Amino acid sequence: MTPSLRAGRLPGFEYRRVRCNGVTLNVALAGDGPPVLLLHGWPQSHVMWHGIAPPLARHHAVVCADLRGYGDSSKPRGLPDHSNYSKRVMALDMVELMGRLGHERFHLVGHDRGARVAHRLARDHGERVASLTVIDIAPTLAMYERTDMAFARAYYHWFLFIQPPPLPERMIEAVGLVGMLGRLAATTGAAGGVFTREALREYVRCYDRRTIHASCEDYRAAAGIDLEHDRADVEAGRLLDLPLHVIWGSRGVVGRMFDPLAEWRKVARRVSGAALPAGHFVPEERPRETLAEIRRFLAAQAASIAPAAKPAPTRRRVHSGPLQRP
Repeated sequence: MTPSLRAGRLPGFEYRRVRCNGVTLNVALAGDGPPVLLLHGWPQSHVMWHGIAPPLARHHAVVCADLRGYGDSSKPRGLPDHSNYSKRVMALDMVELMGRLGHERFHLVGHDRGARVAHRLARDHGERVASLTVIDIAPTLAMYERTDMAFARAYYHWFLFIQPPPLPERMIEAVGLVGMLGRLAATTGAAGGVFTREALREYVRCYDRRTIHASCEDYRAAAGIDLEHDRADVEAGRLLDLPLHVIWGSRGVVGRMFDPLAEWRKVARRVSGAALPAGHFVPEERPRETLAEIRRFLAAQAASIAPAAKPAPTRRRVHSGPLQRP
């Protein structure tokens, strides 16, 4: 049975507030063993891993973080060029976080926006990443370059969110998160009842005006400065040289409109992958199957990393205590 959330928290996890790269991140920690960082997608928070993280923590040191702009992490106003929501900056948040927690090298798993942050993290800090798992995305550059009418209709929010503020923010606020998710589920192949009641309650709680603005900035950066960074990698002929596993939903937009393995093999040398019978929200639609895929892949990389020492409880700028909104 999928473990339940308890008051919006992952059961058995310790919560901390960690200052990194100019923002404060909300982080949940549990387990011992090789470290694994789990990064969530839009419009979720770390609680999307409620069916994955607790059992994974039986044999790994699991770190679940809210990305900047999401959940209970800091939500700064976007800069004019959206650079403070570039995947390069969001990736640096996570590199600093893992360093503060004592994990110099770690496995990386991301879904949706978190997978895009994970991709950039592996690009910019490859020496820190033992393996990379991306869930239900193709590389950002490939998805924009292959946009057609069918893709634009299915992922309409990509093109709404990147419009100049405050128009998309006001439209999203008027519709509300439940309305947005209902439309997205209908267009991305997700089955009904994707989210548990407890998880959805958390997503709605966190999806305030600041998160709406921050998430739009995330997408604006993806359509601008992130593409500049991705094109620079392509022009330089830089390929990721680490084990990369791709998981996607066979009923989702990525599975229907792209060839995920082919697209990732254009940017990485060692790529494996599997489709699961799901829409876009794979970890919440198929938690057991997703966990099994992650475990199989991590087991194959077992020799690539040793467990890190536990951080000292008195480490400066790492704060434990009740969950508070930044």
